[in-house]
Amino acid sequence: MFDIGFLELLIIGVVGLLVLGPERLPKAARTAGLWIGRIKRSVAGMQREISAQLEAEELRQKLKEQERKLDDSVNQAKRSAEQAKRSVESIADTPSKGNGGQADSTGAQSASAGQRLDDAVDSAARASSSSASASTLSPAPSDDTASSEHKDSATR
Repeated sequence: MFDIGFLELLIIGVVGLLVLGPERLPKAARTAGLWIGRIKRSVAGMQREISAQLEAEELRQKLKEQERKLDDSVNQAKRSAEQAKRSVESIADTPSKGNGGQADSTGAQSASAGQRLDDAVDSAARASSSSASASTLSPAPSDDTASSEHKDSATR
């Protein structure tokens, strides 16, 4: 910081000795040392706070990036599921030629299959949204803990 050599320190010491005298110079040097120590500690504390804030901001940015990636993955999975659903529905809606009486039973089976597919897509969407919210908040309690809490609240 300051480029003070031995000669400059010697001159400051001699001037201090002449101005303050031999009785007050040690006390003044001690007081100056205490003040310099306090200043150094406060500067170091500020540096620690600034670096902690920078690290916290960096973690926030990483968290936002991971959340964005997770949202993109969930949206892509939803689009894939919808596309698969449409392709299955288009296959199920196409009547089989030459089956005669079997077309009615196939239609009932395709409606049932379509309903099962809808249920699967809905459950996948719920699972992905709940896992996304659980990963951004905190880990979910285990089934044993959740069921015991439910039992406790039911008995009250």
